[in-house]
Amino acid sequence: MLISDWMTVEVISITPDRSMMKASKLMKDNDINRLPVVDENGTLVGIVTDHDIKEASPSKATTLDMHELYYLLSEIKVKDIMTKNPVTIKPHETIEKAAALMMEKDIGGLPVVDEAHKVVGVITDKDVFKALIQTTGVLHGGVQFGLRLSNKPGGLVPALDFLKDNGARLMSILTTYEPSDVEMRKVFIRIKDMDKPSLNKIKEGLEQRFELLYWTRDTVNPLVS
Repeated sequence: MLISDWMTVEVISITPDRSMMKASKLMKDNDINRLPVVDENGTLVGIVTDHDIKEASPSKATTLDMHELYYLLSEIKVKDIMTKNPVTIKPHETIEKAAALMMEKDIGGLPVVDEAHKVVGVITDKDVFKALIQTTGVLHGGVQFGLRLSNKPGGLVPALDFLKDNGARLMSILTTYEPSDVEMRKVFIRIKDMDKPSLNKIKEGLEQRFELLYWTRDTVNPLVS
């Protein structure tokens, strides 16, 4: 899954010479919590987040009067509080890599830049959630089950053949990544819902032939509403 298919392309950005107050208002008005900081050519030079603004803002216990406080806030520039050289990703890279970077760096989003380091999009943790939801098909309900299968080449084939022979329609397949020297791996398969007798037959067959870890049905209506 490529970043280009999931990123937000209408990027709201700010220049480093703008005030912190302007950055705060942009984030509030657009319901976002980070802004790429770009120069006059659109090249990324930093990123500013709502956390940066909170950290730079005076304490609520300040003794400054309103005029002094307003002046102070207007004097603080984005360049004074932004993170320089932020972690970025390219549009041709994968959303899985973006998720790994965000988890490793403990951040909620990444600027997407082209080869000239110009901002072409933003990818966030919400986009990762959307990708997971859409690629697994959970919004369409169905039945998901987990199997522990051989990690050898072709280890998944017997399970897929069994499902095909019993009329199951696959919606998604996920598998844990394991080193090649590990004999078994976990595989998570979602199939379209079927009538109860057909599902019972498939479940019984899986239990007899494989190590069935779990079996669960996702209800459609509460998820879609």
